[in-house]
Amino acid sequence: MSPTGASVLVTGGTRGIGLAIAQRLVADGATKAVLGYMRNDEAAEQARTAIDAEVVLVRGEVSKHAVVEELASHGPYGVVVHNAATGVVRAALETTDKHWDWTMAANARALLSLTRACAPTMPDGASIVAISSLGSMRVLDNYVLVGTSKAALESVVRYLAVELAPRGIRANAVSGGVVETAALEHFPNKDEMLATVERTPAGRLVGADDIAGAVSFLCSEDAAMIRGQTIVVDGGFSLLA
Repeated sequence: MSPTGASVLVTGGTRGIGLAIAQRLVADGATKAVLGYMRNDEAAEQARTAIDAEVVLVRGEVSKHAVVEELASHGPYGVVVHNAATGVVRAALETTDKHWDWTMAANARALLSLTRACAPTMPDGASIVAISSLGSMRVLDNYVLVGTSKAALESVVRYLAVELAPRGIRANAVSGGVVETAALEHFPNKDEMLATVERTPAGRLVGADDIAGAVSFLCSEDAAMIRGQTIVVDGGFSLLA
């Protein structure tokens, strides 16, 4: 099914990639967008005015049971996108078990929690899409926790694709290269990451709208036979040695 007339859920949906995805799904015909966000109320209200549809804002950590239940209560959903991500950006030997647990819970486990809560009421033809990153398969500086959580996220997607198929629900992931968003400010090697444009065949960095376009496609009927896949949107960056 397409998002036409449906409600859609986007975690981390009030800024950057998440907001671009929500706007694209509404442009595709969604009539209600439920946006999960962590703590920035000002950005959330700005997102509400930027989306031409009914908007519901749900504040809180997506790894928390009560937040998941609140998000699910606004369904049923034609599309669920788990875009929210967090994590400590440090070298492996500078991390702690607490950092591991926090990152894995928000980035990977939350997808499974959301699916358990939302899938029972999702209609035939609905889609679940997870937003991953190249760190799931490539070693990036200071990215051990986030990269490992994204690898786990992609594995969850594959299992969901098989187990939800009898319900008519598809599950896939979109993996972006270096995307031009405010999130880059959290990386100590930001300048080095931005310099990757010099070796990207497409000649530019990935934009949030590029990720949103891939999500839109995966939620369309044209993608009916794409199941459990991770679509890489990086302008060809990962092709080069």
